[in-house]
Amino acid sequence: MKRVVITGAGTINSLGHSVPETMQAMQEGRCGIGELEFRDVERLAITIGGQVKGFEADAQFNRQQMALYDRFTQFTLFAAKQAIEQSGLEFIGELASKSGVVLGTAGGGVSTWDDNYRSVYEDGKNRVHPFVVPKLMNNAAASHVSMEYNLKGPSFTVSTACASSNHAMAQAFQMVRSGMAPAMVTGGSESMLCFGGVKAWEGLRVMSKDACRPFSANRNGMVQGEGAGIFVFEEYEHAKARGAEILAELIGFAMSSDASDIVMPSKQGAARAISGAMKDAGVNPEQVSYINAHGTGTAANDKTECAAVADALGPHADKVMISSTKSMHGHVIGGTGAVELLACIMAVRDGVIAPTIGYEEPDPECTLDVVPNEARQAKVDVVLSNAFAFGGLNAVLALRGV
Repeated sequence: MKRVVITGAGTINSLGHSVPETMQAMQEGRCGIGELEFRDVERLAITIGGQVKGFEADAQFNRQQMALYDRFTQFTLFAAKQAIEQSGLEFIGELASKSGVVLGTAGGGVSTWDDNYRSVYEDGKNRVHPFVVPKLMNNAAASHVSMEYNLKGPSFTVSTACASSNHAMAQAFQMVRSGMAPAMVTGGSESMLCFGGVKAWEGLRVMSKDACRPFSANRNGMVQGEGAGIFVFEEYEHAKARGAEILAELIGFAMSSDASDIVMPSKQGAARAISGAMKDAGVNPEQVSYINAHGTGTAANDKTECAAVADALGPHADKVMISSTKSMHGHVIGGTGAVELLACIMAVRDGVIAPTIGYEEPDPECTLDVVPNEARQAKVDVVLSNAFAFGGLNAVLALRGV
């Protein structure tokens, strides 16, 4: 089995338009959640979110590209450029033929759906743009990244709701580890912050109207975000031979299905994924220093996740730091695991643990060390990143420094 390292990272989210900006915001415990700004927002009951502000797509892409790029694709390409430039890789020859793209998204082109439904049903138009289908399809972002960077190897999109990015990155990890590909571009993106996207989520009655407070006793729901996190996963010896900067090493992953309920999480399913990731990485619970939690801020998710961590890590659970950065950037749905991987890289590379902000009241069902409100300096060995999705689909990644 090959060793797999991360040699490039890029992002855009409500905390920043780059990795350094995002990590700085995480270190400061800054909140990127605010009032939403888009058409018909006044018709919504939920009017807050982790919206990307100040992103001028017209300055990044030409008119022909804009006709093909939904906002989630725009975010993906913007972040991919950062990641691939940082990696220093140029995909030509055999490297291009074997390297590919695996990305996660839950909704794909939601903004395109929303705009065109409005055009047909509200405005009464009888035609839509001929590129609507290729613009809204879930694999649009992966396809455009492959074309932009000449990636001719395995390329596809994974859609497993809130675990999409972790499932995608797990597939990319496995491809590099098995020797199938020397490098993979991976991560995920999402942009559901439009009238139709938020209105659909309102129906679930799991959204907060004021703030995301994971693990706090007075938490009252999740807050949506948007953005992308894109990475270059590379075989260690390949990266070492060319003198690449290594950000972190992927050492394990596991996936499980609750096979139980379409929306209610299962402690047993989550615990199996956490235990499986440690087993795959060849580490014991005592080596785990930090867990980036799924931590949505809903009553059911947070207490179930804490119980799952306690089951999987046993007595060591009380000594592990666990935080939810969704409290800062919101729940990026299919892209959330990718944005959260940045906090994991920051932990193993810089020894900085991102906090759970908005924490106000201890919850007797969430008694773990949730790093409340302020970042923490710590010596870190192994880090886990949790993602638990509607449908009972769980994916956990394990990382360490190099």
